[in-house]
Amino acid sequence: MYSPLEDDDGYDTGKDKERLSRFASGSDSETSLMGQKSDETIVVPLEVEDEESSSMGADRPDGKWAMFKWRVSRCFFPPKVYHARTVNINNGEVQVVSDETSLPANTVRNHKYTLFTFLPMVLYEQFKFFFNMYFLMVALSQFIPALKVGYLFTYVAPLGFVLSVTMAKEAYDDFQRWKRDMEANSKKFSKLKSDGTYESIRSADICVGDFIKLEKNERVPADMILVRTTEKGGATFIRTDQLDGETDWKLRKAVMTCNNLADDKSLLQMQASFFANKPKKDIYDFVGNFIFNNQGKEDVEPLTVENTLWMNTVVASGTVIGLVVYAGTETRSAMNTNQAKTKVGLLDMELNTLSKVLFSVLVSLSFLMVALNGFKAGWHIDMFRFILLFSAIIPISLRVNLDMSKTLYSYWIMNDPIIEGTIVRTSTIPEELGRISYLLSDKTGTLTQNDMIFKRLHLGSNMFSRETVDEIQGALKRSYETGKKTDEESLFSKNRFKKAPVEEEVRRIIEALALCNNVTPTYDTPDQIVYQASSPDEIALVKFTESIGLTLSHRDMSTMTLTDPYGGKTTYNILESFPFSSETKRMGIILENQATGQMTFYIKGADVVMSKIVKHSRQKGWVSF
Repeated sequence: MYSPLEDDDGYDTGKDKERLSRFASGSDSETSLMGQKSDETIVVPLEVEDEESSSMGADRPDGKWAMFKWRVSRCFFPPKVYHARTVNINNGEVQVVSDETSLPANTVRNHKYTLFTFLPMVLYEQFKFFFNMYFLMVALSQFIPALKVGYLFTYVAPLGFVLSVTMAKEAYDDFQRWKRDMEANSKKFSKLKSDGTYESIRSADICVGDFIKLEKNERVPADMILVRTTEKGGATFIRTDQLDGETDWKLRKAVMTCNNLADDKSLLQMQASFFANKPKKDIYDFVGNFIFNNQGKEDVEPLTVENTLWMNTVVASGTVIGLVVYAGTETRSAMNTNQAKTKVGLLDMELNTLSKVLFSVLVSLSFLMVALNGFKAGWHIDMFRFILLFSAIIPISLRVNLDMSKTLYSYWIMNDPIIEGTIVRTSTIPEELGRISYLLSDKTGTLTQNDMIFKRLHLGSNMFSRETVDEIQGALKRSYETGKKTDEESLFSKNRFKKAPVEEEVRRIIEALALCNNVTPTYDTPDQIVYQASSPDEIALVKFTESIGLTLSHRDMSTMTLTDPYGGKTTYNILESFPFSSETKRMGIILENQATGQMTFYIKGADVVMSKIVKHSRQKGWVSF
């Protein structure tokens, strides 16, 4: 995990950095190694030589009938065509240029019904099931004198009661959704004005091209480009658990030109333009650029997903200012949200199937009664009257009891003191919780506690285990003692491949673990460090190095600082970083020691990849967790 960037004649950083860039990214044919990632072992060598697919194809359903309905719906309701947009800023004037005739309002709408659509949609959802349709036909038959077999009230009242209870439940659930929508749309946010002051506006009034100021722990109301932050280095953290389910904080970078402006007012006084590609569902992809007119010279800065703040994420650190580029239905959150549909539980489907079976029995009995009486004139009317008389075989009270029990069960769930704060989003399928047999998770840590524990450290012929951690601490301290700390020049001399003392090897590997990562330390209090990273595995590695005396005490966009067991600090410049990807199965970082000017390339990855890369190294190291 230690590779100096110099040759025998001196430093040649240009060629070496280019070579190492290809090496870390996997583009070099000799080092583009594929393999399966190990969940337990990270192999660390000590020395090393869109165009997005069409929505028509993506949404195409399976099955002939589903395909027919899909084609018909697209004929009457063609899909919306999205376009890229450019936000031009010219001395206080903001202009949005797009091929779209009008951009959507920034409103949240999760409720299903309106005053005009509630009754027909609820009736359709109820009578598309055989159970309700059967009792509707029975009730309507009593308006025909020849088929009347009893009081009209005895057939109409039960059906009316069932429909009333169902409609009341649907109305209450949708009203709660409407209240949540109104709360989200009415939330106040600070919008930057041309004079540098801020005005409070509702979330629903936010438009593309607005500069919105967000404080820590505040929800992002629309898709934005991060332009300024109060955090040092121009980077801030966000929480994305409401968007992708990941609880780890994500690092986002501000547009450096905007972040370096004197004040917030300068954002509207500059001459610049922001380009954003057309909206898409992919939350991990964004293409755009920022063009700044610097005294007649255009400076272009590319924008990636690291410069974005998606809707429904939460600012986790500092105060930020974002430029809205997508709003309303064009946001990533809205495009990944399916239209609200009436949920039907398995118990309702079973009841509907059982009612069909009982209806078959009912018709058979009616036919048998007519047959025993002889097929006289008008026997078909007699058969229908027998069907009405036997209609009690299918008890409508079962549906009444089922609806009432669902409502009561939902109430108990929301008021259970053991699970306080639970919200029942719909009262139509609470009984489905009792049918859960398996919980399937995409990875460890989603439904379980992802806790990595140090097992062993291999350094050639030396091995350290959990029982000998104190030996690692002792060796690390001795390597940092005055007179025993390895001189940097000896590390990068021509004799660096000679056998090194154990203390030196331990120091190298622990420094590599502390530096080769994307972890950023934050401070809740001056003495309490909280590590943030996109992967809990990297946090575990840095916490391990901290436990034995070597602490990653500071990191920003350009530097990293290590604190040794004796309180000494070593600062490194970040020259290049190569993030981990599923293709390369490794990550790397190029650092420069500020004190000595020496540059080092660190790399780590899955064992099946790293073992091939370091197979010719004279010294090898493994860290197992």
